[in-house]
Amino acid sequence: MGTTNTERRILVIGGGPAAHRFTESLASRAPQNLNITVLTEEVHLPYDRVALSKALTDREIDLTLGDTALWEADHVTLETGAKAVAIDSEQRIVTTEDGRTFSYDELVLATGSDAATLSIPGHEHSFVYRTLEDVWSIAEKIEELKTTLGRTPVVATVGGGLLGLEAAAGAQALGAQAVVINSGKWLMNAQLDEGAGQAMGRLINETGFTIHAGYRPKEIITESGNVTGVILANDQVVEADMVVVSIGLTPRDELARRYNQELDLSGSDAPRFTLGQRGGVVINANCATDIEHIWAVGEVANFDGMCVGLVAPANSMAEIVAEQLAGGQAEFAGFDTATKLKLSGVDVASFGDAFAQTDGALEVVYADAPRGLYQKLVVSADAKTLLGGIFVGDATPYQSLRPMLGRELPGEPGAYLSAIGGEAPEGELPDDAVLCSCNNVLAGDIRDAVSGCGSCAGNDPVTTVAGLKGCTRAGTQCGSCVPMLKKLMESQMKKDGAEVSTALCEHISFSRPELFEAIRVAGATTFGEVMERFGSGAGCDICKPVIANILSSQTSVHPMDAGLAGAQDTNDRVLANMQKDGTYSVVPRIPGGEITPEKLGVIAAVAQKYGLYTKLTGGLRIDMFGARLEQLPEIWRELVDAGFESGQAYGKSLRNVKTCVGSSWCRYGMLDSTAMGIKMELRYRGLRAPHKFKMGVSGCARECAEARAKDIGVIATTDGWNLYVGGNGGANPAHAQLLAGGLDDETLLKYIDRYLMYYIRTADKLQRTAHWLQDLDGGLERAKQIVVDDSLGLAQELEEAMEAHVANYEDEWAATLADPVKLKRFRSFVNTAQPDTDLEYVSERGQRRPAEPVSLGTSIPVGAPQR
Repeated sequence: MGTTNTERRILVIGGGPAAHRFTESLASRAPQNLNITVLTEEVHLPYDRVALSKALTDREIDLTLGDTALWEADHVTLETGAKAVAIDSEQRIVTTEDGRTFSYDELVLATGSDAATLSIPGHEHSFVYRTLEDVWSIAEKIEELKTTLGRTPVVATVGGGLLGLEAAAGAQALGAQAVVINSGKWLMNAQLDEGAGQAMGRLINETGFTIHAGYRPKEIITESGNVTGVILANDQVVEADMVVVSIGLTPRDELARRYNQELDLSGSDAPRFTLGQRGGVVINANCATDIEHIWAVGEVANFDGMCVGLVAPANSMAEIVAEQLAGGQAEFAGFDTATKLKLSGVDVASFGDAFAQTDGALEVVYADAPRGLYQKLVVSADAKTLLGGIFVGDATPYQSLRPMLGRELPGEPGAYLSAIGGEAPEGELPDDAVLCSCNNVLAGDIRDAVSGCGSCAGNDPVTTVAGLKGCTRAGTQCGSCVPMLKKLMESQMKKDGAEVSTALCEHISFSRPELFEAIRVAGATTFGEVMERFGSGAGCDICKPVIANILSSQTSVHPMDAGLAGAQDTNDRVLANMQKDGTYSVVPRIPGGEITPEKLGVIAAVAQKYGLYTKLTGGLRIDMFGARLEQLPEIWRELVDAGFESGQAYGKSLRNVKTCVGSSWCRYGMLDSTAMGIKMELRYRGLRAPHKFKMGVSGCARECAEARAKDIGVIATTDGWNLYVGGNGGANPAHAQLLAGGLDDETLLKYIDRYLMYYIRTADKLQRTAHWLQDLDGGLERAKQIVVDDSLGLAQELEEAMEAHVANYEDEWAATLADPVKLKRFRSFVNTAQPDTDLEYVSERGQRRPAEPVSLGTSIPVGAPQR
């Protein structure tokens, strides 16, 4: 392509994602005097290395980045198969391996990195995982081994980081046995702390991988040129038929090194590239190198002593250089190392100051390594500002919390850990919050696009996730921000008066209320039947627990029956709440808080026998903590034999009915609140709902049972019972409102029946009654019309549904103990009946508790003095 004397010649060396982003960004500005030439040594158009694992299992997949029309533009030229070998900064010329020369006014180094290799005997027989050719070679070798060996080949991946685990998962998907060798003591040790790494290891083991951690390989063993194993530093031999190395990246800075060497040989005093101690071309905040008119972006760029192999900082650098060359003043703020991985069902995320290295940083931790669950938030010294976090096993909070990085949380940090029942922070993201870190897309950019006042063609409103991806680039790379993108889009659409899709997820096109009604009308009774009639695919983490919950609401089915065990949340699968040390809590039901001395004695004997920590709760229950998984049936057998039932502290169901002593003893009591509380608890026990709910009954206006802080609150007056609804505590407390007053016992229960069943039918997934009532069209007045006035004509139907629940109620633990198949689930390890006894405790106030800290603060050494 010819040039004119006024054209600015922009030359890019490299054809990876960073080169593509820079070219796309600068070309989109379309200056009339621009001429961009991109030199890439690969024969492909720039492709998405983040999705490289897809090419391992599907050779035909197209990973090409962006719109290929970019390379057909008049002012853009892509030279494939063009390896740059020399730079002449004085003449501003780059020479390629085949002898061609390319002149430039501005040069951008986007050479990326190479896969790091092993320097051990036999390394020449290993494969690396970096390019399309690399993954195609790996796939071909696995297929060859399957044929020649006549058995399942064993593929050992050296490296337990992101790429290493992806390579292992790909090998497994191709029919190989995956083995992971990691020099660190736990997987993903660059992103995860030890607690998270232990949880990760458990989950990865369950996928069928074999993990060898803590030792480096020192030799790859071969026989007649064929790999037979790997010798580790501790002399252990790991059998393997193939070795894939994924131990990190080496910046491709050879052009800069060769440039410096040539200057050294010539004795020139011209400026040289500054190279990082571990490689890479050093840049300043403008992404400029020490050589005038030469810039560096992506994995070859060393900033603040680091080269980072993540897409977000590479994209940010590319945008900054494009802005600089267009006359702007953008600067690179530093590396965003947030990581989100979904691998063979293993959910992992890490972001911000995940290792709490900030002065005064505090950690909020929930850990259950045996079950593969770990959640941690890092906050500032005043416990208000979010600094980072790690999630393993359940990374649901990442979607909402990642954009809040560096901002003050609206509530207590621990309230956002989903593993202990926390919920995502409420409230709108500020416009300047980064929604998509990969592409640096702000929440305000999304709102603008949805409202039609952004930069999209024609300024038309963009009201689909696909449209927003194309318009803003949000969610187009790692994809972890897509759920939050959808939520933000729907929120803005509602504000703009636009219609919003209510599909539950990609597998279920119905909303939760619509699905509830469809299941009810169809009479579906199993998970498989629901998916066959109303869904597609195998379901996901969103729809599975919702379907299980709906079936339980309608049929009172046991959580482990009807194909529901695999669809349930973790707590429901084992009928107990997980605790931070991998043990479980035992919470028997104590209706209304009333208990006989004999039953107290049973609880005391059980707690003493199994060494359980005991505590009275604010809900008039007795929690016993520290039971191992295999001990749960033993403990519950003693409790059930003594007349106790499950307190269902683990389910989305009624937790408890808190009562005061009422008129039976108290001189201020108007009515017998204890008797009413017991009647309510026995009526609504085991009732599955979209979210947990609590009740309270106070015998007078002094409100000792705190009824107005509950989902259902009942307060005695001289005229009868007052019924309050829509209250809750937690991170976003709400005060219950009066639904009806002066009620007799029968009418009170009838109104509660109607209210609860209408909530269960119409609430969204995981929606508390307070939020449901706020979202109900007409709010409290609408609820009154439906419940009290029967405006919809549903009163009898709702009451009959509740009567069916009461008639079909069965204690879940009693049913579990009577079923040998269900009891098989209660063992610590899948492949052995041996218990997990590797637990450490300290004594505190006469009882034991886990040795690790429960929440904020730093670790307390075992044996250290306790408060």
